[in-house]
Amino acid sequence: MSYTAAYADREPARSDVDALPGITVLEFGAPWCPHCIGAQPLIEHALAGRDDVRHLKIEDGPGRPLGRSYRIKLWPSVLVLRDGEERARAVRPTTQDEVARLLVET
Repeated sequence: MSYTAAYADREPARSDVDALPGITVLEFGAPWCPHCIGAQPLIEHALAGRDDVRHLKIEDGPGRPLGRSYRIKLWPSVLVLRDGEERARAVRPTTQDEVARLLVET
């Protein structure tokens, strides 16, 4: 599994995310957010050919517990988890290298 274009209908529980094995890219944003829209090609490019990476695209907003549990303040926020533990984060990435570097740091 690599890049996911659509936001999930439902966000997973934090306990489910914490239990995910391997590398997971957790992206928080909203489909109408201009920063999120602009970052999509960067994220897609970074995940191209990375079948070893799970991409969860979560629509965030007030009252959404998963985003609050990660203290998300700005969109998009891209987190890289290894075995459920946060290893790297980029907030409002603007370059392909910024996103690709996240995967190298894990």
